[in-house]
Amino acid sequence: MSAFTPRTAVITGGASGIGFAIARELAGQGITVMLADLPGDRLDRAAGMIEGALTQPCDVGDLAQVEALAEAAFERLGEVHLVLNNAGVGGPNGRLWEVGPEAARAHFDVNFWGVWHGCRAFAPRLIEQAAPSAIYNTGSENSLFCAVPRSAAYIAAKHAVLGLTESLREDLPSHVHAGTIIPGWVFTDIGPEQFMKPGMPAEDYARIVVPQLLARRRFVVSHGYNTVRIAERMDELAASYAEYALPPDEDAKHDVRLVMDALRQAQE
Repeated sequence: MSAFTPRTAVITGGASGIGFAIARELAGQGITVMLADLPGDRLDRAAGMIEGALTQPCDVGDLAQVEALAEAAFERLGEVHLVLNNAGVGGPNGRLWEVGPEAARAHFDVNFWGVWHGCRAFAPRLIEQAAPSAIYNTGSENSLFCAVPRSAAYIAAKHAVLGLTESLREDLPSHVHAGTIIPGWVFTDIGPEQFMKPGMPAEDYARIVVPQLLARRRFVVSHGYNTVRIAERMDELAASYAEYALPPDEDAKHDVRLVMDALRQAQE
């Protein structure tokens, strides 16, 4: 995927952590950023630390507020070239059966539905404008494997963000890209400081990922040891397929994509 040169970016969860670090890195490259976050002093302080930054209070769990964010972004920026649906919260901890369904649903309101809302609000507007653009949704290493024990709601939401983004990619025209940001352990305030402190500094993380955003990569990565954890899952999956599944050449008649393509060609 060739690089593009965005002039504007909208970042939810932009007042702290990964969102703020990426915003500063983008601004340092001359990109005008709009920071969206919950209203309050933190958002104001963040904007004051980035020259030219705009702000928009927004609770991503509320679709109406995200729609208002999109309207404000296009009105104030003219064109929007980069959207980062990044806002997220730490999940309820405990064994799955110890976590109340209400707490899990409330978590999904932010970590999953907040991303859905951002895609729903911005995608049609990005399609309508002619300029190349990109939507990035912040997943996690927990989108690919279970990094943190007893975090079922968080892990499930981050897996869902990956699936959402992969599906969204196929709904978009070529001038609008969609990708998933897959952070590893980064030092932010999403969890207790004593737990988060050994993570990668957010500023270092931003320097790794921003070039990938500008290259419109499908997956934006950082922590190389993730590949070890991914392999643990994929090796077991491959072993099960090798032992029990039909060989691909025998199973082609059951492949949904192949069958749908054949039916489509027959109708043309």
